[in-house]
Amino acid sequence: MTKCYLIGAPVDSGKARQGCLMGPDAYRVAGIGDAIKELGHELHDMGNLSPAPAKAPGSLPSHLVCPDETIGWTETLMAAAEDALNKGGLPIFLGGDHSLSLGSVAGAARYAATQNRPLFVLWLDAHSDYHTPQSTSSGNLHGTPLAYVAGQPGFDGFPLVTTPVPEDHICIIGLRSVDTPERETLQNSNIRYHDMREIDETGIAKPLAAFMQTVRAANGMLHVSLDVDFLDPSFAPAVGTTVPGGASMREGHLVMEMISDAGLMTSLDLVELNPFLDDRGRTAQVMVDMAGSALGRRVFTRPTRAYS
Repeated sequence: MTKCYLIGAPVDSGKARQGCLMGPDAYRVAGIGDAIKELGHELHDMGNLSPAPAKAPGSLPSHLVCPDETIGWTETLMAAAEDALNKGGLPIFLGGDHSLSLGSVAGAARYAATQNRPLFVLWLDAHSDYHTPQSTSSGNLHGTPLAYVAGQPGFDGFPLVTTPVPEDHICIIGLRSVDTPERETLQNSNIRYHDMREIDETGIAKPLAAFMQTVRAANGMLHVSLDVDFLDPSFAPAVGTTVPGGASMREGHLVMEMISDAGLMTSLDLVELNPFLDDRGRTAQVMVDMAGSALGRRVFTRPTRAYS
């Protein structure tokens, strides 16, 4: 049995398009709490958090979207991650756009350091999110969390990353929309990254199994960050950054079931759900089902969903 801490993170400051602030409550309506309890886990719902007061320094680029609020969210979520982990729990961050991971991952890394264990990050996403505030042309900070937690420079005013995640502790699966600056940065990094062509050619299990083996060998903690756009928009449409050609329903569940089998996950993000763009709660239910698979549900125990 795992103590699961639901942490509502209605973060909507990481991009210009609004709607992700409704995500945490959509997950609750879709039954994430009941799913956790039905799987035999202990549920603690911490409600929805609010960002700490913050002021972005003038040294940040002027085109950034809502940097004050995102800095405040980062402070709040770092503390929330550390608190849940200190209590022996598994924090599940209900987003909220992907800028929430600046705080959730950094907090998990800081806690891991107190345990003398390395943190590894599995990033399930169509995008690499490895921009810095200086390199992002859109100004959307939901495209920057991996660069921040890896200790890249340029995040003036954000909480200092005292325990950066080494590049070779990061694995991105599902890539299919990476701009030129990020592609060049990734190619010159030690990050493991696997795009959808590679997955089409060799399957999704092989790179995931190799990464899990590395985490286990290092006695590492594992933070999993699941973006709605990792999945194909044909069955998960409620995201503002839809990219066709994503992971299928079975590929998504296979990844989550392998995560469960490994028993290594210590924290989880569910991000970029925009209920305003959903079809009768369909995407929220899919994401709840994915979380269920990561927490122990198997094919033969999965309920039938009507989505109507």
